[in-house]
Amino acid sequence: MVMLHFDYKMKIEYEEPVGRCYFTIKCMPREDARQHVPETKISIFPETEYSLGEDSFGNKQIYGCETEPHRQFILHTVGDVEILQTDYEEKNCEEITGIYRMPHGKCVPDDGLLGYFKAQDFSKYMSRYEICMELMHRLHQDFKYTAGVTGIGTTAEEAWKLGEGVCQDYAHIYITLLRLFGIPARYVCGLIVGEGQSHAWVEALCNNVWIGFDPTNDCLVLDHYIKLGHGRDAADCAINRGLMWNGGAQSQNISVLVEKRERK
Repeated sequence: MVMLHFDYKMKIEYEEPVGRCYFTIKCMPREDARQHVPETKISIFPETEYSLGEDSFGNKQIYGCETEPHRQFILHTVGDVEILQTDYEEKNCEEITGIYRMPHGKCVPDDGLLGYFKAQDFSKYMSRYEICMELMHRLHQDFKYTAGVTGIGTTAEEAWKLGEGVCQDYAHIYITLLRLFGIPARYVCGLIVGEGQSHAWVEALCNNVWIGFDPTNDCLVLDHYIKLGHGRDAADCAINRGLMWNGGAQSQNISVLVEKRERK
């Protein structure tokens, strides 16, 4: 077992005072077969009451309403996550598998990805796991990591035609291709040791368990990853969503620290 400590801070600044703000934030690690969360501390500024719950995908969320005028909103979560020695995330639940088989949202293929899919020869690969591994290697080779050329609204097809993008784009493209192969796949948002921001990867259904693949780094998801949430695409597990009155232009700064800790 590996113990990871995480420190996640989100700061939003507004040009003008916000009169009221409803918020939903998904930055709490999930509990599953690979990770256990013994404790998490939450602080919000300005101070306000909040509730904890889960969305329809089982992702943990913090939600509430700030009614006092404010020009800053800060959420800070700190905690530890025990990474257990399993090679999968969780066992499959057949009732929900179907939603991860079909094209959806930002993971809908067009001529570019359909052409790439049809050009792939996987006849010698017998299992879903082998296909997932080989496709991850090929995508890592055929797509380039470049920051700043895509945005949160970029689809898999748009990123593919650009030929470059960031972890969200790798994940969306990989999911789109896996679903074309008939393999259920879901988008994952989380944290990783050594990166100062959130990260995205993919889970695919192999032998009735969900296994994590990181096409950005061309590797399996092992003990230096913390999973926050999953969904059909990035929109289903977006970390921050809200509705506010006034405020004008706003800026957002996120800082993330994830490090290994010695077990006591």
